[in-house]
Amino acid sequence: MSDWYKPDLAYIHDVGFGDFAEQAAANILDCFKANQIESGLVVDLGCGSGIWADCLIQAGYQVLGIDISEAMIDLARSRVPSAEFRVDSLFTASLPPCRAVTVLGEGLNYLFDADHNSSRLGPIFQRVFDALESGGLFIFDLVEPGQVEVGKVSQSFREGEDWIVLVEKLEDLETMMLTRRIITFRREGTQYRRDEEIHRQQLYNADEMAEQLQQIGFQIQISNTYGEYELAIARKAITARKP
Repeated sequence: MSDWYKPDLAYIHDVGFGDFAEQAAANILDCFKANQIESGLVVDLGCGSGIWADCLIQAGYQVLGIDISEAMIDLARSRVPSAEFRVDSLFTASLPPCRAVTVLGEGLNYLFDADHNSSRLGPIFQRVFDALESGGLFIFDLVEPGQVEVGKVSQSFREGEDWIVLVEKLEDLETMMLTRRIITFRREGTQYRRDEEIHRQQLYNADEMAEQLQQIGFQIQISNTYGEYELAIARKAITARKP
């Protein structure tokens, strides 16, 4: 079992934070159709609990979902039994020929893979480019600096019927690193179980990332939205098309 998105946090993320994938989904499907991608295989990297994969299956696509969290993959397999899911790092997983590749929810920022750093982006961008059919799309969102005021620590919480999550965030602009300390409480019977995870994200500049993609051969669009769905502060969406 990985140290990230263990069963309790995976459950909380699924039931309490799935609205991001749900709201982004319809707009990304519209983007697919606008680019004449109406069927075929979509590879969903960092697929989480399978919410986006479920939308794709219902729209008539085939899906391969890849995530480093075993707990997330268990949820995804239960939700979408007709899709294929694998436990693997999105930075090293082999990619089959496909019509589109997606990474929703800041997957390229996470430092879950011990070998991941900014120099690994070029190779994964190239592998995605090689896997895509002509006219294929690579769609992802990323975190830039600016979630947390410099020198400050932000704290927040969110709760559901049988859970609560507390999040502490700190940005280090010298290292371009965002650290999230996440404490969860999940009810089991009459008691609550406590768990804690530390998530670190490498922060990137969307314009610099777009330059790397263009050098490989992609045509690029950068946006603060997925269609009509506006992303949160310090997030950008990139749509990269293989000519």
